[in-house]
Amino acid sequence: MSAANIQKNLEKDSEKIKRLRHSAAHVLAQAMQSLFPGTKLGTGPATEAGFFYDFEVAKPITEDDLEKIEKECKRIIAENQEFKQNFLSKKEAIDLFKKRGEVYKCEIIEGISDDQVSIYSNGPFVDLCRGPHMANTKEIRGYKLTNVAGAYWRGNEHNPMLQRIYGVAFTSEEELKKYLAQLEEAKKRDHRKLGRELDLFSFHEESPGIPFYHPKGIIIYNELINFWRDEHEKGGYLEIRTPIILKDLLWKQSGHYEHYKENMYFTKVDEQDFAIRPMNCPGATVVYRSDARSYRDLPLRLAELGLVHRRELSGVLHGLFRAKAFTIDDTHIFCYGNQIREEISKVISLIMRIYGAFGFQKISINLSTRPKDSMGTDEQWDLATQSLREALETNQIEYDTHEGGGAFYGPKIDFEVMDSIGRTWQCGTIQLDFQMPERFNLEYTGEDGKAHRPVMVHRAVFGSIERFYGILVEHFGGVFPIWLAPVQVKVCTISEKQVEFSVGLHKRLGEEGIRSELDIRSEKINYKVREAEVEKIPYVAVIGDREVASNQVSLRGRGKKDLGIITIRQLTDQLLSEIRLKRS
Repeated sequence: MSAANIQKNLEKDSEKIKRLRHSAAHVLAQAMQSLFPGTKLGTGPATEAGFFYDFEVAKPITEDDLEKIEKECKRIIAENQEFKQNFLSKKEAIDLFKKRGEVYKCEIIEGISDDQVSIYSNGPFVDLCRGPHMANTKEIRGYKLTNVAGAYWRGNEHNPMLQRIYGVAFTSEEELKKYLAQLEEAKKRDHRKLGRELDLFSFHEESPGIPFYHPKGIIIYNELINFWRDEHEKGGYLEIRTPIILKDLLWKQSGHYEHYKENMYFTKVDEQDFAIRPMNCPGATVVYRSDARSYRDLPLRLAELGLVHRRELSGVLHGLFRAKAFTIDDTHIFCYGNQIREEISKVISLIMRIYGAFGFQKISINLSTRPKDSMGTDEQWDLATQSLREALETNQIEYDTHEGGGAFYGPKIDFEVMDSIGRTWQCGTIQLDFQMPERFNLEYTGEDGKAHRPVMVHRAVFGSIERFYGILVEHFGGVFPIWLAPVQVKVCTISEKQVEFSVGLHKRLGEEGIRSELDIRSEKINYKVREAEVEKIPYVAVIGDREVASNQVSLRGRGKKDLGIITIRQLTDQLLSEIRLKRS
């Protein structure tokens, strides 16, 4: 069973795995206070991947400490300690934790509105916790601490920095072993590591959290953009470009100021307040209302590759996956009534087709419905939800329903792709929005000659292009299909006698639109070929005296495949055919 299947089987019993991992976090906290007296407890929840616990410790914990801490955790687990729940009044609970010096627990209790609070104990350890937990520690069988990080108390940079220890827990050692094997493979594919090794991009203190693309890396980026543009042009989309800075009044009108102020950058221009956009939606509404619209103009599909900036704490930055600046492939479709279902259906087909081009065959789809905290009428929500549901069913697409998981302005469809080692990534989304057209007073003239309000469909295929780029690096392990590869063929000479011929071949390949690199160094050919293999280049054209005499090349494929001797025309035809097919 793959690590991905292990995770999915556990998710079928999500409450059990949540109890298991929450219990594992308590074991970690007990071990920390046993090994490092005076350790103060923060919080320790279960997560999708495992669990963590935040601590204030006198001396910083390092990766080297994890083995010792894990050993103590396993000792506690073997004691078969029972998890017991008790209830105390707020005053009793504060007195209990104050005696223990647990200032963070006391702060949490002060914010609880109930008269009673829940306390859990196992062995000598006591924690503030709602539960539930496993019956005893021995039910935790697959246990591993994975890494250490810093985390501000309650995520606020003005609060103390605590030490966060992460771990994973399973119901058997076998499940743990398979999961750890997947983690090892993931480390080899880490996009930050491969980005450096393949000379694609880098990160620097001169602009923290924002990638610097190198010449080879920007080729991949541009190929993604070109592919995106081609597919959207076929789908009848019109590309727009809107300003990066807009008056803050626009963001107040859209509602982003209220919800995202803490994550936005602000500036002044001619003494007026502006904001650097964190999203692209308001710009699309300005374009829409720049002209009078009729029902004949709809659906209007406005696509934008919009650069956005968001304030992120340094502790959450993670290469291309979580950056301070990134480009969203936003598209906003303005439509009405019975157009909604057809437009959603077209978007679904487009997303599935694009994902297929990158080799993503296993795609999970979730339909999220109206949450309790939402805006709009029942009629609007019923129409929107039914339109999404019918579009999925018309395309014979299986989906799960997440009741109450929609956005406050409308229901949505989310797309998750599974990569080559079984991990899932949430990428695309389709959201129906009745609120922004209302806030910006967007209208169109209907067949009846009266003004009507359009519906706004927010949708993205890649989501963040930077994040999707990082996913692709790890999905392919840096072994990009030829159409994405920065260098598609490397021309290598056996000796200096073939330099002139090889330079001419390199030039011809460039004229044909094939990206080639020339290696005429005085190194042995085996070394050159081996280096090209390390660089994960799809093809190597070896040029010796025989090849020059016959106007041919000896072609080698990635993976040390000897493809024999072929003519220059056969070489260009083969490469161009593969590039056009965009196979992954």
